Formats: sequence, structure tokens, C-alpha cells
Amino acid sequence: MLKSIPVAIFLLLAVPAVADEHSPEYQRALELLAEAPLIDGHNDVPWQYRARVDNRIDEIDLAADTSELDPPMHTDIARLEAGRVGGQFWSVYVPPAYEGDEAVRIQLEQIDIAHRLIERHDELEFVTTADELERSFAAGRIPSMLGMEGGHVLNNSLANLRMFHRLGAIYLTLTHWQSHDWADAATDDPRHDGLNAFGKEVVREMNRLGMLVDLSHVSPATMHDALDVSEAPVIFSHSSAMGVTPHARNVPDDVLDRLPENGGVVMVTFVPSFVNEALRQWGANRSAERARLESLHPGDPDAVEAGMDDWLESNPEPRAELADVADHIDYIRDRIGSEYVGIGGDYDGITTLPVSLEDVSTYPALIAELVGRGYSDEELAGIIGNNALRVMREAEDVAERLQSERPASDVRFEDFE
Repeated sequence: MLKSIPVAIFLLLAVPAVADEHSPEYQRALELLAEAPLIDGHNDVPWQYRARVDNRIDEIDLAADTSELDPPMHTDIARLEAGRVGGQFWSVYVPPAYEGDEAVRIQLEQIDIAHRLIERHDELEFVTTADELERSFAAGRIPSMLGMEGGHVLNNSLANLRMFHRLGAIYLTLTHWQSHDWADAATDDPRHDGLNAFGKEVVREMNRLGMLVDLSHVSPATMHDALDVSEAPVIFSHSSAMGVTPHARNVPDDVLDRLPENGGVVMVTFVPSFVNEALRQWGANRSAERARLESLHPGDPDAVEAGMDDWLESNPEPRAELADVADHIDYIRDRIGSEYVGIGGDYDGITTLPVSLEDVSTYPALIAELVGRGYSDEELAGIIGNNALRVMREAEDVAERLQSERPASDVRFEDFE
């Protein structure tokens, strides 16, 4: 995930055909979204408050049109309601550049801003269980949950894990972009060949707490180790299928094949380079061209930029489309079943989105696309949110059992050194 917020430059390309708002497919999507809560696995609005205004909550009004900000945001209350969002995991992210006690402090600050945002808006309601989510949705609210992104924030302490959970965090993404003291990331050099012994204890303690184990961002070896250890279903809060787009952040087939036994869910993300192979290749070629120019023109950044301008003129950036996201949903459904698919947009954590999925108001268009592809109502209700609800309930059941079997873990990181 990209957390920087430069101004997005949108290319004027032909927009692909999507379901018209008056089409039967779109109207059926709206009916389904009224019946099943659309649960999105990952939205980075709390990070926007930190990056833009240093968490000064009065300086961004989520009840106003945030698309008018510079740069625009993808999320506000009106667009959440237009998108029929019925359950939002708000990411309380801390960059891996922060370590130790500082990471713990910033994690608390991000949990604080998320709580204050939820409390400020009557349309939102803080929840921590599947039953609470369903009650809130039935009452016309937007159930709001917290997900931590990056296990480095624990500062190698299970006590910190337990306290973050008490503050309302109900999932932890085991890594972000970088490997750390107990888990390997998909986008960094491995340090442990997956999870080390302490990392496996983190997963066990998360199971005991009822905290969802999120395997987005982690390496395939970490995914397999977590699946070996976890007694509860796992989630991928914002990842897509490597079998369609072989980006390191996506889920490989051999991991997908283990999900039916585990019961977990892949919440397919909208990140353009994760869902569109032409765009992923274009990004790699752009990086290679910049490296080539820098080697040819050391100490001459103007020459490098002039060369890049020429390259970009000859190699326009492809655009991902809504259909690309639907293709990833198709792939996972066809390989292991629709019961293991959800949605994790990653809005406000990235700068550009696929055509026709530009902000949180567009979820009905995605569901309409799936209606048009022949998905059954039962399949669609699962993808919209019932699959995620099942995972939450099963994790809660596992926690109830484990808490009757064992106390909180006294294990310390130092025990394994």
C-alpha cells in the first residue's frame, strides 16, 4: 500500500462500459446491498488525518465533500452512504519507519483519531463483534471497526497486543512493506523464512483474543506458517490473486488452495498495480528506465527528468478498470469457491483507483458487474459481507474456547533469543 498523498494525475481515456444506474443489474445490486452489509476490509482515512493535518480533527470535515480537498480524498460520509457501505474496517496504520516505543505511541495516537472520528459522526458506530455489526447495520448506521497494519507496532510485546485489542483493534496485519523481528514481508528480504517462534506465539495469542490474523503484506512463507498455526480463519484485508496479476502483494495459488480448510477470506483490493498486469509491467519498466538514465547521467537530474518525460510520452500509463477487480473475484471463486471472497478497497491509502471505482460511492457498480457475470444472490451476499461475518463469528468462537483452555501467554520475545 502507498501512504503518500501526491496530487493524482488522471489520464483522459475512454471509460469502459459499466452497468448504468438504471440497469436491472445495478438495481439488483442495490437490493442486495440493502440485505447484506457491504464489509470493506481496509480504508486509510485515519492516516489521511495524520499525513494532512497532524491528527487535528477539526481541519478535515468528513461530513463535507472531501473530493474538493487538494489532493482529493476518496471517502466522506455522503459517499459512504451512496456506496451502501455496511461495515468498515478503518486502518490504524503506523509506518515501519517508526520503531520501538515510538511506534507504540503513534499506534495509540492512530487508534485515538479513529475513535474520535467514529464518535463525531452519528452515521458511524463503533463495533467489535459480528452481532454488533449486524445490529448496527439493521439500525441504518455504518458499523466501524479498527484494523492495525504492521506487527512492528507491538514492539515485540504480547502485552501491547492485548492492550491494543482492548482498545478495539480486531485485526492485525502481521507486517507492512518491511520484514521485522518476527515476521517476513512480501516486499522485503526474508529474515526468518516466514514466522519465527515468537511470531507463531503472536498468532496463537491473537486466536485466544479473537483478533483476526491479517495476511495481506506478508510473504508466502509467513502466510503458510500462519495457516499452520492459526486455529481461526485468517483474512487478507486488501490483497488480490497472484494467479491473475503476479504482484508480490497478492495471494499465491498454493495459499488460496489452503483457505477452504482454514475458512479464511481474501478481501479483493482495488490497488491498480495489484489487479492489472499491464500496469504492473509498466511500473517495472518505468523504474528500469529511471535507473538506466541515472546511470547514464550521474549528477545531472535535469537530464534524467528530460529522459523520463520522453519515455512517458512514448509509454503512456495504462489504467486499471473495474472489470480487472471483477476478474480477480472470478479467479478466486473459480479456484476455491465464492465463500472465501470479500472486498478490501484500500481507499485513501492509494492515489489512483481503477476506472469506475474512483471512490467509496462506487461499490454498487462492482456488485452490478458481478450480477451481470451471473453470480447467484447467495454468492453475492457472501462476497458483499456474509463471508466476512462468518470469519468474525468463527474467530469469536475459537477465542471463547481457547480462553476456557488457557490463560494469556506469558511468553516474551527474549525467551527465543
